[in-house]
Amino acid sequence: MPSAPSLKINEIYESIQGESTWAGWRCVFVRLTACDLRCTYCDTEYAFYEGKKRTLDDILAETLAFDCPLVEITGGEPLLQKNVLQLMAALCDEGKTVLIETSGAHDISKIDPRVHRIMDLKTPGSGECARNLWSNIAHLGKRDEVKFVIGSREDYEWSRDQVREHGLAERCGCVLFSPIFSRIEPKQIVEWMVADKVPARFQLQMHKFIWDPKLKGV
Repeated sequence: MPSAPSLKINEIYESIQGESTWAGWRCVFVRLTACDLRCTYCDTEYAFYEGKKRTLDDILAETLAFDCPLVEITGGEPLLQKNVLQLMAALCDEGKTVLIETSGAHDISKIDPRVHRIMDLKTPGSGECARNLWSNIAHLGKRDEVKFVIGSREDYEWSRDQVREHGLAERCGCVLFSPIFSRIEPKQIVEWMVADKVPARFQLQMHKFIWDPKLKGV
């Protein structure tokens, strides 16, 4: 008899959304275990290996029990586990607004079209820029957001140029420029964006100002 579909889960918790255009809203986070990238600024290294295998029914039940309209699927890299596609579709069927936070290194085309995809294009300073899957851009739409995490002038200029070259502001719902926490002054990125008239939204990781930046489950 085949086993029930499952995923390896690091944590499930309720907090507020700290990033993207959904920032400030109450949100349930479903964090999946494992990532095949090693970004220099990663703040969730604990999700590389820690986790427990759980059935989709169990995960869905716990997530729904929070009675929260907004759910984000994150990691690690959630698209490494194929059953995540089934989980997202099930959450959409339950009437939830579903977000996925994913790197730009994995195919986003199979994600349920009801899901809002927040795709992180890796900048040079991440050490993983070569892993970006550029074919993903053709699949982006107005429900989606593209995030650039910036730690230097080089990262900023690279991000600015990608926005222009690929017409990202016109293609997707929002382009996000986010500073690497404690590595670069936010003010510096803002000044560059204003000077260059970049069609992007500056953001801070709100949760890192509310709680200790190293705290899990917030």
